[in-house]
Amino acid sequence: MRIGAHVDPAEPLAEAAARGAEAVQFFLTDPQGYKTPQPREDAAALRAAEVDIYIHAPYIINVASPNNRIRIPSRKLLVAHARAAAEIGAKGLIVHGGHVGAGADLSAGFLNWKKAFEYAESEGGLPIPVLIENTAGGDNACARRFDDLARLWDAVGSFGAGFCLDTCHAFAGGEDLTGIVDRVKAITGRIDLIHANDSKGGFDSGQDRHDNLGSGKIDPELVVAAIRASGAPAIVETPGGVAGQAADIALLRERAGT
Repeated sequence: MRIGAHVDPAEPLAEAAARGAEAVQFFLTDPQGYKTPQPREDAAALRAAEVDIYIHAPYIINVASPNNRIRIPSRKLLVAHARAAAEIGAKGLIVHGGHVGAGADLSAGFLNWKKAFEYAESEGGLPIPVLIENTAGGDNACARRFDDLARLWDAVGSFGAGFCLDTCHAFAGGEDLTGIVDRVKAITGRIDLIHANDSKGGFDSGQDRHDNLGSGKIDPELVVAAIRASGAPAIVETPGGVAGQAADIALLRERAGT
């Protein structure tokens, strides 16, 4: 069970060392842009590192969108990021579940997710697992409510999609954290990564606002319990820089017995 943090992409291995992290997650490009990732000068060092590498896809990716000006570039960018992540030895590419927008039919979003995986297969396949992450807000989100997540998995599960459970997103999205691992695995059959975050917003607030463990609205023991039950690696995406994240990593390592 390895624990790490989301860090600045400039020197991720140095950031990992500063936090005592066994894993790091970072962006390869501006998370709000459609830029294609470029080769990294530290690619060989990242591939050889004992630290586990995870890449977070840009937030702007929304393969569920009914708008083809968003959906089609999102598909292409997803494949490009998966390939770039594989080049540096990443274990997975995390991407948000996306949404269809107000008034749209959520069924179209699930179908568009399926088409995204079909597109990837037509382009030669995805070289690393794509880990779909649950989200905090939106009534027309594909992966906020777990009954919708089940419909999403009916569409994409056969393509080998992985799952990233964000504890802040689940809590703020209105899902009880007690027994959450069993409920997720009953839907997806797997949890590949935990985003171990506290929440500044209240239960079912729809607010995607992370906090340091024990500082927000979530009992940190529920986060620890999710990590233990899943056996998955954990990444903290919490504020406070080196000091704040190092404290969160230490808390999880102590209480989860890792």
